[in-house]
Amino acid sequence: MARLSIIIAIISVALTYTYAAEELYAATFDDFDIIDVLNDAKKEEEFFNCFIDAGPCMTDRQNFFKGIFFEALQNNCKKCTEKQKQLMNLMKEWYTQHNPDHWEVLLVKSKA
Repeated sequence: MARLSIIIAIISVALTYTYAAEELYAATFDDFDIIDVLNDAKKEEEFFNCFIDAGPCMTDRQNFFKGIFFEALQNNCKKCTEKQKQLMNLMKEWYTQHNPDHWEVLLVKSKA
């Protein structure tokens, strides 16, 4: 009986670790070219307005990234895929260099 309890405990720990390690955001839009959006003033403004609730989210891509963006900022992309980490870093670099005011707004919203 003790042996069965140990086996069940080991399996439970293994399953818990496996599911916790795999809890990542969906990779649905990992092929997204964020630089294309950021370098197009109209597209960037649409994404920004969507993220800060100043305008509608017009695409599935906008809705998806709005849904993960602020949590990813708060937890240092803990649930991001490798590609999403790259996208977040590209966004941070672009905004801090080209539009720091928008970046500050995004940071403030992430803490709200």
